Amino acid sequence: MRAIDRTFSFRKERFTISVIFLVHGLVVASWVSRIPAIQSALGLSPAILGTVLLSTTAGALVSMPLTGGLIHAFGSRRLVVVTTVFFCLSLPLLSHPGSAAGLAVSLFIFGAAAGGMDVSMNVQAAEFERKRREPVMSSFHGLFSLGGMLGSAIGGAVAQRGLGPSPHFTLASLTFLVLAGSVLPWLSPGTSRSESSLTLHFDRRILVLGAIGFCVLLGEGAMADWTAVYLHGSLGSSPGLAALGYSVFSASMAGGRFLGDWLTRALGRAWLVRAGSLLAAFGVLSAILVENVAVALVGFALVGAGFSTIVPIIFGASASVRGVPAGTGVAAVTTAGYLGFLLGPPLIGWTAQLTTLRAALSLVAVLSLVAAFLAKGLKANTIEIDD
Repeated sequence: MRAIDRTFSFRKERFTISVIFLVHGLVVASWVSRIPAIQSALGLSPAILGTVLLSTTAGALVSMPLTGGLIHAFGSRRLVVVTTVFFCLSLPLLSHPGSAAGLAVSLFIFGAAAGGMDVSMNVQAAEFERKRREPVMSSFHGLFSLGGMLGSAIGGAVAQRGLGPSPHFTLASLTFLVLAGSVLPWLSPGTSRSESSLTLHFDRRILVLGAIGFCVLLGEGAMADWTAVYLHGSLGSSPGLAALGYSVFSASMAGGRFLGDWLTRALGRAWLVRAGSLLAAFGVLSAILVENVAVALVGFALVGAGFSTIVPIIFGASASVRGVPAGTGVAAVTTAGYLGFLLGPPLIGWTAQLTTLRAALSLVAVLSLVAAFLAKGLKANTIEIDD
């Protein structure tokens, strides 16, 4: 009977965390799907819009380290509850900005909520993975990707029907809040101050994980912003076909994440990070060295598959470093990753301005090789990192 109760408890906790990751993806995609409508309503130029959108990242970068400290003091469960509610309620703020400045303030709040929820839910997931003693992080991140796909599809559908951002965001916020609220009471207590003590924040092992996150998420940011430009501008594809670049990247990433836990059990975490990084490097090089649209699409799909399991693995590892509280480790690695994601698109653009876009995208391949090299330190530098 005790074994049955324990199994049911694990399943309930896994379902709860899965819903939280799904909700996070739904909220993010709901906003992204209506950016054109907000831009049109405020009459923002692309340059002004790009500048305003940086407020989201600024908010996240401020909240992530703070969330790590709060998790150390109060436990991950409380922070998941607070940040999830805050994130859902922040969505309607984006539909009444009034001006570019007002949108920037709203996006800073939205980004802060997103960053806090990102750290706290990953800590909760990593703690669950440790209790289960088997890989589960990749499937949680797969549900985030699924939420992003569903949120984008819903946003596109309601926009097609002429529903404005304000009613859309209000209805979505309430729906996601009810969905998350129905499972939040099932979260486990998580870590607390009594379970760990703060040590050196810039632990060498955390720096290795953060460096891998920086390299990989810089590549993800570059893929998001430059695949369509490369296919259309450099290879001469039609705009519709060019849009498939990011689609195949995202689809293969989502698929890879749902297979990731099985692959991790079969191959081990360190090996999978190394293999995924090398696959991503091969995919990028194929896309830029062979001047063919079909080959480029296959290459971008390989990049998505290669990157798919790396972020879940290093986030889980960052919560398992001996002597470093889970919240502190996840916050540090997540912040490094966000920095890479922020710097990736403009860095590619600046490099392309000086050389060519093909040469600029080779930076993603180089950083993928760096991540593959750093992967050798995973097993030695963290606990429970390889089977």
